[in-house]
Amino acid sequence: MRALIITWENFQDQELIYPYYRLREVANSPEDIVIMANVIGKFFGIMGVNMESHALISDLSNIEKVNYYIENYDLLVIPGGVKALEKLRQEKQVILFIAAWNNKKKIIASTCHGAQLMISAKITSGKRISGYYSIEDDISNSGAVYVNEPVVVDGNIVSSPHYNWMGEWMNTAINLVKKNDIN
Repeated sequence: MRALIITWENFQDQELIYPYYRLREVANSPEDIVIMANVIGKFFGIMGVNMESHALISDLSNIEKVNYYIENYDLLVIPGGVKALEKLRQEKQVILFIAAWNNKKKIIASTCHGAQLMISAKITSGKRISGYYSIEDDISNSGAVYVNEPVVVDGNIVSSPHYNWMGEWMNTAINLVKKNDIN
């Protein structure tokens, strides 16, 4: 399994740390799990935890790199963090990448405010989507049905409202990727 995690400085610490290490458990090698952010190297979450970014958001302006990630990666993870997502949501190349990823029906795992990126990518209409309770109106106004459950699966999208359900959310996303590999 190969996964790409897209985030920004001031990410919600738990929502990046848990998926990253959980996905490393199922990857063939640690290099198969890539954190993409606005900086390369050490960067910090809202609670002060530091993580290592391996790729730059600006790489998504390069069509060759976009195609590489879409063709070679199995899972796109969008952690939350209101401050991080407000910045990330303004990066048009990220929004276009999420839309392109979705057009290929590849698995997207979103939690908390991550739904905002899917809304901006215009991929939520007609879907059942979970997200942090404060963005319920945003989700509904995008044409989606807001669902306040620990994990919601609708097609290729696995969403969760809060880091309380990190385990269930990641297990569901991993199992969906494995199921798609069989088909």
